[in-house]
Amino acid sequence: MGRSYSIVLEGIGREYLCAETQNALRGMEALGGRGIPVGCRQGGCGVCKVEVLSGTYTAGVMSRSAISEEDERRRCVLACRIYPTSDLKLKVVGKMARSVEALKQEAAEKG
Repeated sequence: MGRSYSIVLEGIGREYLCAETQNALRGMEALGGRGIPVGCRQGGCGVCKVEVLSGTYTAGVMSRSAISEEDERRRCVLACRIYPTSDLKLKVVGKMARSVEALKQEAAEKG
């Protein structure tokens, strides 16, 4: 069995474990928050765009219409196409940001 790493979603105080064989989006879905949007799950639609603030990962192929070369240099990638090789800190950007705000609100209500 492979290793698991901690992934922290910046700004909402949510954290989950993600196996090195599991993409980061699958772990986000497992958080159980309402409305985590997912699209194609294959790197083409761009719905799950995140910025990797810290940590290392391997990445699969992502559509250039969703992620430019400049995005990749800035470590903006698609959560469905990255696999952790260390603990990660992610900031959700783009279309998924509204849904992550809902998770933040859920966490505040429980806290």
